Parts: sequence; C-alpha cells; structure tokens
Amino acid sequence: MNPLRLRCFTPKHLFEKTLSVYSSAAMSPHIDKIGKILTDSSSLICRACQALQEEGIIAVPTDTIYGIAGLAQSPNAVLSLYQTKGRASTNPMSICVADIEDIYKWGKVTISQSLLTQLLPGPVTVVFQRTPELNPQLNPGVPLVGIRIPNYNFVRNICRSAGGPLALTSANKSGGLSPLNIEEFRDLWSNLSVICDGGTLAMSEKDRLGSTVVDLSSKGHYRIIRSGSAEKETVGLLVENGLSKS
Repeated sequence: MNPLRLRCFTPKHLFEKTLSVYSSAAMSPHIDKIGKILTDSSSLICRACQALQEEGIIAVPTDTIYGIAGLAQSPNAVLSLYQTKGRASTNPMSICVADIEDIYKWGKVTISQSLLTQLLPGPVTVVFQRTPELNPQLNPGVPLVGIRIPNYNFVRNICRSAGGPLALTSANKSGGLSPLNIEEFRDLWSNLSVICDGGTLAMSEKDRLGSTVVDLSSKGHYRIIRSGSAEKETVGLLVENGLSKS
C-alpha cells in the first residue's frame, strides 16, 4: 500500500517540523503554512528512525490501521509503549519486521518458508515461540511472540533503517477504537515523538479489525487468536498447506 501523500510531524514542537513525501516525482509538493517540507522519502524515514533511536514512540500507518511503535529491543521504549497504551505488561504486543528472513531471528518458525511468503507481507500476525534474543521486557513471562510484516513499504523501510524489530500496537488506549486516521488518536499525540500521517486508511468499520492473529507455535496446527480482517483467506492458505485447526 503506497499512499499518494505521507506527511510526518512532531507534535511536541507544535507542528514546527512537517515532513512530506510523495510517491510520484511528477506531483508537486504541497507547501504547508506551518513549516518546512521535506519531499524525499529518505528524509522522512531518517526522521522517524532518529526518534526511535532516541527511544521515542512514533505513530505509523500500516496496511490495516494506525499503530504506535518503538524499538522492541529497547526496555525504555517498550515501557513507554505500555504507558502510552495504558496497558499491562502481561497483555502481549507484537513485533514488526521488514522481511521474511527476519522472522527466524525472533521466532521459532514451524511452517515452511513457502507458506510464510504466502501469508506475509499482509494483514496477518503469525505467532511462534519466541527466541532468547528477543528483549525479555517485551511481554515478560509470555513464551510466544506475534510477528508482523505489513504490506506497507514505508513501515518496512523504517524497520530496515532502525536496524531491528519494532514493538507495534494499535494507536489507541487499551480497549479503545482502532484508528483509521490520526485524528482518532489525538489523545495520544502528547506522548509521541513523531506522527506519520498517511491520510484515512479505509472507510468502513470492518476495516478497524486489524490483522488476523494466528498461533502457529504447534507444528502442523493453527489457532486463530483474533479474527481480524483476513481470517477467511488466512485459514484457506493454512488448510491448503496441510495444517489442521487445534
């Protein structure tokens, strides 16, 4: 998913810095009255990664809903995410990675790479046993980890540039409405270092379901943890590849 316009701003500076990137070189950049415009994607990604390296929290659009993210390997960033969400650390958060091969570092994969590439990138969170390399302060005491690769190159490029996985969760207070535009999580803005605005991601209430979460930690079996927006397609792929419902 590549929106025509993506802008990024820093709420703590009252919109003093606004970064915009356009997917087509033929488009003329919109000159915003509130500040400087940067029109290349590398500058936008660099600004988001700078905030992440400073252990800040950023808001990003994905292929489903808006999320907030921090470096998964940073204890301070993970704590900030829990606090921003108003969420107990016993309520697990997923991680977001850039590429299929990254999954093997953080999860003990039980399915073929062929099936992985059919599921991802896309609106699916795959759940495996976590590896010892993953930050123990992310979901402490939980032996599993959910892993996402959104079908959204901007977020994947942030993961690549950040040099590690992002802890990623929906941009709302725990139990709240999953947001389709940045205005729907305005109450979180003061806790965020950078907000990346990709416009309204979708229009229907069904689109708020987020990713389908499937537990694949038991070899040969699957269990749907959350139906999400792609349950039918996900189950179809799993059954076609010989997995049975646990």
